[in-house]
Amino acid sequence: MPDRSASAPAAPLSGSSSGPVRLFLDMLAAERGASRNTLAAYARDLEDFADFVGHDLAAAGTDAIRDYLTDLDRRGFKATSVARRLSAIRQFYRFLYAEGLRGDDPAAVLEGPRRGRALPKVLTVAEVDRLLAAARAGLDAPEATPAQRMRAARLACLLELLYATGLRISELIALPRTAARASAAMLTVRGKGDKERLVPLNDAAKRAMTDYLALRAEAGKDAAGKAAADWLFPSFGEDGHLTRQHVGRDLKDLALRAGLDPRRVSPHVLRHAFASHLLHNGADLRIVQTLLGHADIATTQIYTHVIEDRLKAMVRDLHPLAEG
Repeated sequence: MPDRSASAPAAPLSGSSSGPVRLFLDMLAAERGASRNTLAAYARDLEDFADFVGHDLAAAGTDAIRDYLTDLDRRGFKATSVARRLSAIRQFYRFLYAEGLRGDDPAAVLEGPRRGRALPKVLTVAEVDRLLAAARAGLDAPEATPAQRMRAARLACLLELLYATGLRISELIALPRTAARASAAMLTVRGKGDKERLVPLNDAAKRAMTDYLALRAEAGKDAAGKAAADWLFPSFGEDGHLTRQHVGRDLKDLALRAGLDPRRVSPHVLRHAFASHLLHNGADLRIVQTLLGHADIATTQIYTHVIEDRLKAMVRDLHPLAEG
């Protein structure tokens, strides 16, 4: 498994801010297992704040942070973007205070912008069934070449696993080849913060993996070369496995074939569908939290509207005084 925290952010800060920020980013990588993309995002946000302040970030005060938030609003940033930048700033100054690099925390008294939490886009069970049927149709097409059947089998496998496990797409594409043991009832997944969790597999997902790997073996050699021995979904790319963008494009093409709006279909939407459909059928919120790999139950609570809808339906259907 590659070391996700080994690479430095793509946009290091310069000048007097670089030292404290570099220490902060090193802490995120070492103690929290922050990914390369996360580190780069923090670096960009703090770089923008440093450009606004015009001097050492370690010496900035509360008024400077407040003025920066006002400037972001003036520049037309959405509330979610302003909240993200404030979060980076808060964590930076909390780190400086905890490390004794300054005697106060200038961001502690600031409140973020008020923002409504958008409900996740979710596909219905019927719509997921249409996607699965379209994927299987591509696999069974009699006129398909071996290469086309292989790609169809790979897409069907990706789709079955996404919907059966609720994995993040980054977790799915980084699964090792050894994850595809026919007898395995569980997948061992390495998620955010380099934490491992177990996710159960259903029969459909196991069959899809078996079919996909059988076609790979039937081809006699893997197009991706040596990388195929390491990854479940190998490719010629730098990482050795499929990218998130590649899977996203394939899913949108599949959505068109299934008669769905491709704007409504993505790997993350299928993760939402996994969680929402489980909760709608009575799963416990804590169980869904564990399956999704959420560190905080508050993150999983975006799905509570599903529980509320289910409870209302139960009262409507089962209460003796409910109106017909």
